[in-house]
Amino acid sequence: MKKIVFTEEFCNPGNLFPFTLTRQVQDIRVGILTIREKWEKYLGLSSFDKFEEDYKDLDRSIKIDETIGDNIIYLVHGNVLPTKRLIKQVKKLAHGEFLSVPELESFVYCVSKKEVIDENNIKVGKPVEIDEELKEIKAPWNIFQLNAWAIQQDFELLTSGRKSEKISETNNVNTPENIFIEKGAYVECCYLNAANGPIYIGKDAQVMEGSLLRGPVAIGEGAVVKMGTRIYEGTTIGPKCTVGGEIKNSVMFGYSNKAHDGYMGDSVIGEWCNWGAGTSNSNVKNNASGVIVWTPSGPATVGLKCGVMMGDYSRTAINTSINTGTVIGACANVFGNG
Repeated sequence: MKKIVFTEEFCNPGNLFPFTLTRQVQDIRVGILTIREKWEKYLGLSSFDKFEEDYKDLDRSIKIDETIGDNIIYLVHGNVLPTKRLIKQVKKLAHGEFLSVPELESFVYCVSKKEVIDENNIKVGKPVEIDEELKEIKAPWNIFQLNAWAIQQDFELLTSGRKSEKISETNNVNTPENIFIEKGAYVECCYLNAANGPIYIGKDAQVMEGSLLRGPVAIGEGAVVKMGTRIYEGTTIGPKCTVGGEIKNSVMFGYSNKAHDGYMGDSVIGEWCNWGAGTSNSNVKNNASGVIVWTPSGPATVGLKCGVMMGDYSRTAINTSINTGTVIGACANVFGNG
């Protein structure tokens, strides 16, 4: 039997603060799906996590030792985003072979019992070099920077060979062939522009009247887009989120709310967060210089645009103003001008 086993050993999970405080790298959402879900969907296999003595041991953790028996394991770096082309190469790997690209020595290793020396100690195998531009999540801002691309990849993965629910005639639609609505979703009296990228609306989601969506955009299962919301390209609204106001090029992992007016741009929001009414973030500096973001290893210059990175279970009070390039940890309560 084949299995996927994710490892964070070479992913520097600390660099993805605050999101890796409460999840493993492979459980970060980029596009429509989490990294774990992408690999599972592409390969049609169950996934597990490599057992680590000192880091986030969960029930799905397994050891790479002689107990793998006759199983064949794809040992995968948890921060690598798969593509259809990459998966074709993975499926060709023989036991003991690993994929490599010029900028990364290895990122997927096909392991059988023969390659196991002892616990978490594997024989170095044969490299298979491929000509592929690898997409990795190395820093939290990579999540929103790669999100538009990831939505398009996931859209094809999830909708290929399937038929969308009928788009209601009450909607104003551009490029309907790039729109996919799952069963149970409510979308009425909205403007859906998929000319520049797909729009995916998940099962039982609600997109209320007067909402404007400009793809690529993903609305997760059970999410609610309130009346008059403006959602720009590169945005993912994760499962069970409720959103309103204006949102651009941002990712909300799931179960979080930005239910009222206010601007969110070039940002990443964890799970179980809440933005009070009128909360807005800045995403560009007045002098148009590079945005400098705090990281555990020191300040990093991101680029011209970066909003806020907010960890799980954090909150803002009404009318909170958030500076460009702000990092908010887990379980924080932010109020006033931050």
